[in-house]
Amino acid sequence: MSDGHDHLSRGEIAKDALQAGAQATAHTVGEVTSIVTRAVGEVAAAVGGLATELFAIRDDVRRAAADQDGGTGGVQDGGGQGGDQGAV
Repeated sequence: MSDGHDHLSRGEIAKDALQAGAQATAHTVGEVTSIVTRAVGEVAAAVGGLATELFAIRDDVRRAAADQDGGTGGVQDGGGQGGDQGAV
């Protein structure tokens, strides 16, 4: 008769330990993948925002230069440095 305890063979114990380790590893890899995916998306958004700002600045500079060359008076300070680029 049985004494109420399950008796597992060494092979079953090793299999269970290996299975638990594999599951823990898979879970951790999934978490890290999710973190990296989110981070890559945030970096891409930040770089995209920077590119948008740089294009806007370039366009403002071109408009200011055109205003100055055309005599429309769009640029108050003739230095071309600093100043309020939003006044174009």
